[in-house]
Amino acid sequence: MTIERSPRHFEEELAQLKGRLLEMGGLAEDRVQSAVRALVERDLTLVEKVLTSDAAINQLHVEIDDRCFKLLALRQPMAVDLRAIVSAVKINTDLERVGDLAINIAEAVARYLEHPPVKELIDIPRMAVIAQDMLRDALDAYVRHDVALAQAVLDRDDELDTLKTLVFRELLTHMLRDQATIEPSLDLILISRHLERIGDHATNIAEDVIFMVSARDVRHHQQDDAGH
Repeated sequence: MTIERSPRHFEEELAQLKGRLLEMGGLAEDRVQSAVRALVERDLTLVEKVLTSDAAINQLHVEIDDRCFKLLALRQPMAVDLRAIVSAVKINTDLERVGDLAINIAEAVARYLEHPPVKELIDIPRMAVIAQDMLRDALDAYVRHDVALAQAVLDRDDELDTLKTLVFRELLTHMLRDQATIEPSLDLILISRHLERIGDHATNIAEDVIFMVSARDVRHHQQDDAGH
Protein backbone atom coordinates (compact mmCIF):
# COMPACT_ATOMS: atom_id res chain seq x y z
CA MET A 1 0.00 0.00 0.00
CA THR A 2 1.34 3.43 -0.92
CA ILE A 3 1.44 5.96 1.93
CA GLU A 4 0.35 9.44 0.91
CA ARG A 5 3.11 11.91 1.73
CA SER A 6 1.67 15.16 0.41
CA PRO A 7 2.31 18.34 2.45
CA ARG A 8 -1.46 18.88 2.72
CA HIS A 9 -2.01 15.46 4.25
CA PHE A 10 0.88 16.01 6.68
CA GLU A 11 -0.62 19.34 7.79
CA GLU A 12 -3.94 17.60 8.42
CA GLU A 13 -2.21 15.00 10.57
CA LEU A 14 -0.43 17.74 12.55
CA ALA A 15 -3.74 19.57 13.03
CA GLN A 16 -5.34 16.37 14.34
CA LEU A 17 -2.43 15.87 16.73
CA LYS A 18 -2.81 19.41 18.07
CA GLY A 19 -6.54 18.87 18.46
CA ARG A 20 -5.99 15.75 20.55
CA LEU A 21 -3.45 17.60 22.72
CA LEU A 22 -6.01 20.36 23.32
CA GLU A 23 -8.61 17.73 24.21
CA MET A 24 -6.22 16.15 26.71
CA GLY A 25 -5.39 19.56 28.13
CA GLY A 26 -9.10 20.25 28.58
CA LEU A 27 -9.58 16.96 30.43
CA ALA A 28 -6.59 17.64 32.70
CA GLU A 29 -7.78 21.18 33.42
CA ASP A 30 -11.32 19.99 34.17
CA ARG A 31 -9.94 17.42 36.60
CA VAL A 32 -7.91 20.08 38.46
CA GLN A 33 -10.91 22.40 38.56
CA SER A 34 -13.15 19.64 39.94
CA ALA A 35 -10.63 18.66 42.61
CA VAL A 36 -10.31 22.24 43.89
CA ARG A 37 -14.07 22.80 43.70
CA ALA A 38 -14.50 19.64 45.80
CA LEU A 39 -12.24 21.27 48.41
CA VAL A 40 -14.05 24.62 48.41
CA GLU A 41 -17.55 23.10 48.40
CA ARG A 42 -16.59 20.16 50.67
CA ASP A 43 -18.09 17.82 48.08
CA LEU A 44 -17.04 14.16 48.34
CA THR A 45 -19.02 13.30 45.20
CA LEU A 46 -16.71 15.54 43.18
CA VAL A 47 -13.69 13.95 44.86
CA GLU A 48 -14.90 10.53 43.71
CA LYS A 49 -15.49 11.84 40.19
CA VAL A 50 -11.87 12.95 39.95
CA LEU A 51 -10.50 9.74 41.44
CA THR A 52 -12.38 7.57 38.93
CA SER A 53 -11.73 9.64 35.78
CA ASP A 54 -8.22 8.42 35.03
CA ALA A 55 -9.02 6.20 32.04
CA ALA A 56 -9.81 8.95 29.51
CA ILE A 57 -6.51 10.79 30.03
CA ASN A 58 -4.50 7.56 30.04
CA GLN A 59 -6.13 6.49 26.77
CA LEU A 60 -5.39 9.85 25.13
CA HIS A 61 -1.82 9.74 26.44
CA VAL A 62 -1.19 6.45 24.63
CA GLU A 63 -2.98 7.59 21.47
CA ILE A 64 -1.06 10.87 21.20
CA ASP A 65 2.28 9.16 21.69
CA ASP A 66 1.33 6.69 18.97
CA ARG A 67 0.38 9.51 16.58
CA CYS A 68 3.69 11.27 17.26
CA PHE A 69 5.83 8.20 16.68
CA LYS A 70 4.00 7.33 13.45
CA LEU A 71 4.47 10.88 12.15
CA LEU A 72 8.16 10.74 12.99
CA ALA A 73 8.63 7.35 11.35
CA LEU A 74 6.49 7.80 8.23
CA ARG A 75 6.88 11.52 7.47
CA GLN A 76 10.48 12.14 8.51
CA PRO A 77 9.72 15.82 9.22
CA MET A 78 12.36 18.54 9.24
CA ALA A 79 13.00 21.80 11.14
CA VAL A 80 9.93 23.33 12.82
CA ASP A 81 7.69 20.34 11.97
CA LEU A 82 10.15 17.97 13.61
CA ARG A 83 10.34 20.19 16.69
CA ALA A 84 6.52 20.40 16.80
CA ILE A 85 6.18 16.61 16.98
CA VAL A 86 9.01 16.16 19.49
CA SER A 87 7.44 18.92 21.60
CA ALA A 88 4.06 17.16 21.38
CA VAL A 89 5.60 14.02 22.92
CA LYS A 90 6.93 16.07 25.85
CA ILE A 91 3.72 18.10 26.25
CA ASN A 92 1.72 14.86 26.26
CA THR A 93 3.79 13.66 29.23
CA ASP A 94 3.32 16.98 31.06
CA LEU A 95 -0.45 16.82 30.59
CA GLU A 96 -0.60 13.23 31.85
CA ARG A 97 1.28 14.33 34.96
CA VAL A 98 -1.14 17.22 35.48
CA GLY A 99 -3.91 14.63 35.52
CA ASP A 100 -1.98 12.64 38.12
CA LEU A 101 -1.51 15.77 40.25
CA ALA A 102 -5.26 16.41 40.13
CA ILE A 103 -5.76 12.93 41.57
CA ASN A 104 -3.21 13.72 44.29
CA ILE A 105 -5.18 16.88 45.09
CA ALA A 106 -8.44 14.92 45.26
CA GLU A 107 -6.87 12.38 47.63
CA ALA A 108 -5.67 15.20 49.90
CA VAL A 109 -9.13 16.79 49.74
CA ALA A 110 -10.74 13.51 50.83
CA ARG A 111 -8.48 13.47 53.90
CA TYR A 112 -9.03 17.16 54.59
CA LEU A 113 -12.81 16.76 54.56
CA GLU A 114 -12.58 14.35 57.50
CA HIS A 115 -11.77 17.41 59.68
CA PRO A 116 -13.47 20.73 60.42
CA PRO A 117 -12.28 23.55 58.12
CA VAL A 118 -8.97 25.06 59.25
CA LYS A 119 -9.50 28.46 57.64
CA GLU A 120 -11.33 30.27 54.90
CA LEU A 121 -9.91 29.18 51.55
CA ILE A 122 -8.59 32.16 49.58
CA ASP A 123 -5.08 31.58 48.25
CA ILE A 124 -5.50 27.94 47.16
CA PRO A 125 -8.44 28.72 44.81
CA ARG A 126 -6.39 31.65 43.46
CA MET A 127 -3.49 29.27 42.83
CA ALA A 128 -5.83 26.91 40.99
CA VAL A 129 -7.09 29.68 38.70
CA ILE A 130 -3.53 30.83 37.90
CA ALA A 131 -2.32 27.26 37.25
CA GLN A 132 -5.27 26.52 34.95
CA ASP A 133 -4.80 29.82 33.08
CA MET A 134 -1.10 29.04 32.61
CA LEU A 135 -1.89 25.57 31.30
CA ARG A 136 -4.54 26.86 28.88
CA ASP A 137 -2.30 29.67 27.60
CA ALA A 138 0.67 27.32 27.16
CA LEU A 139 -1.42 24.97 25.01
CA ASP A 140 -2.83 27.89 23.00
CA ALA A 141 0.73 29.09 22.45
CA TYR A 142 1.64 25.64 21.14
CA VAL A 143 -1.24 25.53 18.67
CA ARG A 144 -0.67 29.13 17.48
CA HIS A 145 3.16 29.02 17.56
CA ASP A 146 2.91 32.11 19.78
CA VAL A 147 6.25 32.83 21.50
CA ALA A 148 4.94 35.97 23.24
CA LEU A 149 2.10 34.03 24.89
CA ALA A 150 4.54 31.28 25.90
CA GLN A 151 6.81 33.89 27.50
CA ALA A 152 3.82 35.34 29.37
CA VAL A 153 3.24 31.88 30.89
CA LEU A 154 6.87 31.76 32.06
CA ASP A 155 6.48 35.21 33.61
CA ARG A 156 3.50 34.07 35.75
CA ASP A 157 5.33 31.24 37.49
CA ASP A 158 6.51 33.47 40.33
CA GLU A 159 2.88 34.22 41.27
CA LEU A 160 2.31 30.58 42.17
CA ASP A 161 5.57 30.37 44.14
CA THR A 162 4.58 33.46 46.15
CA LEU A 163 1.11 32.14 46.93
CA LYS A 164 2.47 28.73 47.93
CA THR A 165 4.77 30.45 50.43
CA LEU A 166 1.85 32.50 51.80
CA VAL A 167 -0.24 29.34 52.23
CA PHE A 168 2.59 27.59 54.08
CA ARG A 169 3.25 30.51 56.45
CA GLU A 170 -0.41 31.01 57.30
CA LEU A 171 -1.04 27.32 57.93
CA LEU A 172 2.12 27.04 60.02
CA THR A 173 0.61 29.68 62.30
CA HIS A 174 -2.57 27.60 62.66
CA MET A 175 -0.60 24.42 63.41
CA LEU A 176 1.47 26.13 66.10
CA ARG A 177 -1.66 27.56 67.69
CA ASP A 178 -3.80 24.41 67.65
CA GLN A 179 -2.48 20.85 67.33
CA ALA A 180 -5.87 19.64 66.05
CA THR A 181 -5.24 21.55 62.82
CA ILE A 182 -1.92 19.86 62.02
CA GLU A 183 -3.22 17.00 59.85
CA PRO A 184 -5.71 19.04 57.76
CA SER A 185 -3.21 21.90 57.46
CA LEU A 186 -0.60 19.54 56.07
CA ASP A 187 -3.10 18.41 53.44
CA LEU A 188 -3.74 22.02 52.42
CA ILE A 189 0.02 22.58 52.15
CA LEU A 190 0.25 19.47 49.96
CA ILE A 191 -2.55 20.76 47.73
CA SER A 192 -0.73 24.08 47.30
CA ARG A 193 2.43 22.21 46.31
CA HIS A 194 0.53 20.12 43.77
CA LEU A 195 -0.93 23.30 42.24
CA GLU A 196 2.53 24.82 42.05
CA ARG A 197 3.74 21.68 40.26
CA ILE A 198 0.90 22.05 37.74
CA GLY A 199 2.24 25.53 37.06
CA ASP A 200 5.68 23.97 36.54
CA HIS A 201 4.25 21.65 33.90
CA ALA A 202 2.60 24.62 32.16
CA THR A 203 6.01 26.29 32.23
CA ASN A 204 7.58 23.19 30.67
CA ILE A 205 5.04 23.38 27.84
CA ALA A 206 5.75 27.09 27.32
CA GLU A 207 9.48 26.37 27.13
CA ASP A 208 8.79 23.67 24.54
CA VAL A 209 6.80 26.19 22.47
CA ILE A 210 9.71 28.63 22.43
CA PHE A 211 12.06 25.83 21.40
CA MET A 212 9.64 24.61 18.73
CA VAL A 213 9.19 28.03 17.11
CA SER A 214 12.65 29.55 17.49
CA ALA A 215 14.94 26.55 18.21
CA ARG A 216 15.94 28.36 21.42
CA ASP A 217 16.34 26.32 24.62
CA VAL A 218 15.32 28.70 27.43
CA ARG A 219 15.18 26.18 30.28
CA HIS A 220 18.58 26.93 31.80
CA HIS A 221 18.23 30.65 31.14
CA GLN A 222 15.02 30.63 33.20
CA GLN A 223 16.84 28.89 36.05
CA ASP A 224 19.79 31.29 35.79
CA ASP A 225 17.44 34.27 35.92
CA ALA A 226 15.69 32.86 38.98
CA GLY A 227 19.03 32.44 40.70
CA HIS A 228 20.03 36.12 40.37
